[in-house]
Amino acid sequence: MSGVQPEKSRGRHGKAACALLLATSMLALLRPAPLHAQETELRGEVSESAILSDRQRKARRLVLAAQGQQQPANAAQDDTQPRAYLPASAGAVPDGTDTDAATGSIFDPPQANDDTSTDNPTPPKPRRRPSTAGQTAADQDKTKAGAKAADRSKKKKTTAATTDTTGAVTDGSDTAATDQETANRRALTIDSAERQKLDPGAERTAAIEGLNRKAEDDPFAATGVRWGSFIIRPTIEQGLTATTNGDSSSAGTSALLSETALRFSAVSDWRENSATIDGYGLFRETVSGYPVHNGQGRIEGQFNMDLDNELRAIAKLGYEAVPETASSPNAIAGVSTQPLRQTIDGSLGIEKAVGKMQYTLTGAVSHDFYGDAKLSDGTSLSQKDQDSTLYTATLRTGYEISPALTPFTEVELGRRTYDQRIDNEGFERSSTRFGARAGLQLDMGEKLSGEFSAGWLREALDDKSLEPISGATVNADLKWSPERGTTIGLTGKTTVETTTTPGESGDILYSGRLTAERHIRANLTGNAALGLDWRDYIGIDGHDRILSAEAGLTWWLNRYAGLTSRVRTEKLTSNLPGRDYTANSIYLGLKVQR
Repeated sequence: MSGVQPEKSRGRHGKAACALLLATSMLALLRPAPLHAQETELRGEVSESAILSDRQRKARRLVLAAQGQQQPANAAQDDTQPRAYLPASAGAVPDGTDTDAATGSIFDPPQANDDTSTDNPTPPKPRRRPSTAGQTAADQDKTKAGAKAADRSKKKKTTAATTDTTGAVTDGSDTAATDQETANRRALTIDSAERQKLDPGAERTAAIEGLNRKAEDDPFAATGVRWGSFIIRPTIEQGLTATTNGDSSSAGTSALLSETALRFSAVSDWRENSATIDGYGLFRETVSGYPVHNGQGRIEGQFNMDLDNELRAIAKLGYEAVPETASSPNAIAGVSTQPLRQTIDGSLGIEKAVGKMQYTLTGAVSHDFYGDAKLSDGTSLSQKDQDSTLYTATLRTGYEISPALTPFTEVELGRRTYDQRIDNEGFERSSTRFGARAGLQLDMGEKLSGEFSAGWLREALDDKSLEPISGATVNADLKWSPERGTTIGLTGKTTVETTTTPGESGDILYSGRLTAERHIRANLTGNAALGLDWRDYIGIDGHDRILSAEAGLTWWLNRYAGLTSRVRTEKLTSNLPGRDYTANSIYLGLKVQR
């Protein structure tokens, strides 16, 4: 009885000890990992024996022994000789030359390394903190707070590994992980790049003071003056001309002339439709030498209006006053002043585009009336028998091959009527007109634009004794810019000139001009012109040839004033007596514009 009592007591004590050991082991296993170990992600595979401390391993052995189990041989081997930690990447832990360091726990302090190679520098040895064993709870809390602060500092500065509250050190992989995290935060994603493209405000804008202002194409061009809804650009030019032939006639002599030229242009700034007005006036007075007193001018306006159904209307109206020149076939010999010829003209055209086809119908009216000629004896001679009106209608049909090329054909019908049906010599000068032309319209922007055409024109007079005026026609208006600042122009025109000379029907005048303008410098402009006129008389075997050449320079003092000069030569050669002449002149003046 007494022998059995102690044995039961020993059995109860054994079971209590086993329960105590089991609870202690469970508490040790369930103990939370250090704070730094929770926040740090280690790379590589770590064995269980490398994580457990010696006390935890002993507790585990006691639990197994109490349960009557034997520890496997490999487990015992792991307890005595822990497996070496194999990092996932090189440099995760400091390299050591000691075998103990290679086989020790990852929580042991890193060993010193004598390798001073710069290829793989060793991270600096962190400062070891004392163990928290035996510290109070307050001291442990302070130690944990310090560990957290050190960890935050490490993440911001990406420094080497530091020691945790249990004496463990963080792996060098923390530095790499922090660097990678920082790079990931700063990396430019596809979405952010697209947002920067779509959001203009995402890009920084340079300061206004740093922006380069665009240079003007022509810094000395007229700025203009606003008048209502028009921009007017007036120009006045005053100078002196020295010439060898005052009035460009066979009897002309040298003279010094005062020349005043007024020019202006006005352009509307309407939102729809447009209008332009252009005009000039030229006055010449003798200062010394051959007497010359004349003036001439012209004003013309054009109005463009868009209508419904893709129709476009173009209206023109003009007035011109020009004295009859001494070289004109209608010039009167022995007069002190040639008669003044005045012209009022107007036209109205309708344009219509149907696919690639283009149609234009234009009606025009031009009325000429002449003043009296003043004779040398002070009397006057009436020129009323030359007053006439020309009515024409022109139909143009074009086909747009491309936006730059549009060939076209024109058919013209007209009627010329004289105010005095029978002139002073008894001839009926009224006539009927018919013409046909074919040409090409060019539109290549600033490089090349304009049109040219060729055809045939016939004007039959009512008086059957007078020969019809007929001949080939050539017309051109082209502008070519081979490079910026250079403009070359070619103009050609065919004109029917009437006359009241007995037995003559009139003549056909072919006029051609080749012009060039060059901006040599911003404030220096040069221009040149070559001219050829050919006059073919109808009814008699006669012709005139006029050659001319001109060159000039304009030096702008500022945007509103400049000095201008030009030299000119002109020569007329005719097979009719008393018509040849040569005129050379030089001009120097001041030009003012606004």
